[in-house]
Amino acid sequence: MGLMLVLSGCSAAVTRGGGDILAIGDSVMAWNESSDAAIPDAVARTLDREVISRAVPGAQFDNASGLASAVGFDIRNQYPGGTWNWIIVNGGANDLWADCGCGACGPVVDKLISADAKSGSIPRFLRQLRASGAQVLWMGYYKGNGRGSFKGCRDDLVRMEERIARFALATPGVYFVDAEDVLDPEDPASFARDNNHPSPKGAAVIGAYLAQTISAQSGRSQ
Repeated sequence: MGLMLVLSGCSAAVTRGGGDILAIGDSVMAWNESSDAAIPDAVARTLDREVISRAVPGAQFDNASGLASAVGFDIRNQYPGGTWNWIIVNGGANDLWADCGCGACGPVVDKLISADAKSGSIPRFLRQLRASGAQVLWMGYYKGNGRGSFKGCRDDLVRMEERIARFALATPGVYFVDAEDVLDPEDPASFARDNNHPSPKGAAVIGAYLAQTISAQSGRSQ
């Protein structure tokens, strides 16, 4: 979730026509990508399906300013269009860090997704993805170990993701899966050295968990 101004490489080239599974988001999604041990890599291995990642460390969900948006620091602009069977999405932590310093973030959360879970940048984008024909899987953040720099964002991230979960329940073809369900905050080996991002072990656990939902809903064996 760190605000790293470094571009993450894609796991493979994205064709204009789309592909099987697309992953977009921030550094939680992209971490360990250089060693093929990121969350999308774990999804690909578990399902034996092609997963293209365009996630960028430091990306905000809503960052429409000029060059930053164009090179993927706006998660919405990571979506290349085309036809995909599944799109995995995460994000929001960097919005809270950049826009309100993980302090009084109520207005930022409301802009991302309203209290009734019906409007805001996130529902609008998820509807766009769903309208493309893809099934959409939102990956919720995990609880940190209390030593990372985003610990102050916890309450607002929980509030945001409670709303996203309600949106998913009300929207056919959209699913919310919480990484917190499987990542143990008491296991140091689940975290990278910065105590924010998942280690290869943590990413493997989360990726396998996401793959369970995709497998179940796709009617295809893992």
